[in-house]
Amino acid sequence: MADDSFNEVSFEQLLPDPIKRRVQALKKLQLQGLNLEAEFFRDVYKLEYQYHTRFSELYNNRTKIVNGDLEPSDEDCKLGLSGSHEDSEPEEAEIIKDFRAKLSIGKIDKGRPGIPDFWLTIFKNVQLLNDMIQPHDEPILRHLSDIKLLIREEPMGFILKFFFSTNPYFTDICLTKKYEMRCYPDENDPWSFEGPEIYKCKGCKIEWNKNMNVTVKTIRKRQRHKSRGAVRTILKTVQNDSFFNFFNPPQVPENGEIDDETQALLTSDFEIGHYIREKIIPHAVLYFTGEALDDEDFDSNSSMGDGSESEELDAENIDEEDDEDDEDDDDLEEIVDSGTANQVESNREVSKNAISKRKNKQPQECAQQ
Repeated sequence: MADDSFNEVSFEQLLPDPIKRRVQALKKLQLQGLNLEAEFFRDVYKLEYQYHTRFSELYNNRTKIVNGDLEPSDEDCKLGLSGSHEDSEPEEAEIIKDFRAKLSIGKIDKGRPGIPDFWLTIFKNVQLLNDMIQPHDEPILRHLSDIKLLIREEPMGFILKFFFSTNPYFTDICLTKKYEMRCYPDENDPWSFEGPEIYKCKGCKIEWNKNMNVTVKTIRKRQRHKSRGAVRTILKTVQNDSFFNFFNPPQVPENGEIDDETQALLTSDFEIGHYIREKIIPHAVLYFTGEALDDEDFDSNSSMGDGSESEELDAENIDEEDDEDDEDDDDLEEIVDSGTANQVESNREVSKNAISKRKNKQPQECAQQ
């Protein structure tokens, strides 16, 4: 009992009173330092906001090249960097030609403008994002033409804008994800402050065309009555795994109290939003070629987690009389409709730096079928 009580006493409480007072004074200085640090981060954020417009000009030119609206000149293509792949040695050229013939890169129409599947290839190269993508998402993400960042001056935060070309899946040309940030020590836990943090996010409603919503699926279930033996079939709509659940994140209640599961989903969502803002948008071409992935070491289990329930959802509360009669499911389930039936074969495995063993940084294949 005494040992348990001892574990509940903090080290600071055990100190002699004069020492404890001095420690308290140090803590006050520490708190003042945290407030100064928060002010520093806010000033850095203001500087970032000022430079945002200048970066946007570069990103706009990138968008034009990717989407085929601007063909770069010979001068635009000269990097002038040692070790760049502007020219290939004869031996390496033969190796590249051989791999192009085997991989889907070689099947890209040379006359097609822009860079096909630019953003889809990036998403598939980055494990954190690839874990979110389902086969039925890929045909839609082929229409992703740009991702833009909008930084808000006040209050602190940013908006991710995903632009899509005209497609048969939804009518929106832009899907948005809004993130709110804060930069001050928490009154209840000031020592945990490490700088600006995302604390809230909001997605948007997607206007899906009929039978094209990949975020839901309809389950057909058969139920057998225990006593009568009668069988009935019911249809139930449940959430489906999809990248586009990213635009429907869990909402934080006004009181700020959330359960552990929701907190885990939000934490993962914040990580993804921050990653897209800080890594993907500024360095998109290097994620397309795979060069930005060399030093990355993400947990293969990191994913947004969409909170969807499994297909084993029962049909309770559909009919109150059935509850009283105590029916049994005979576990027969069938997916009737999962939005769109398009299935695209992933060639991610064959695209992992096939030529990189010679010069370490060769591009991964473009996900063009």
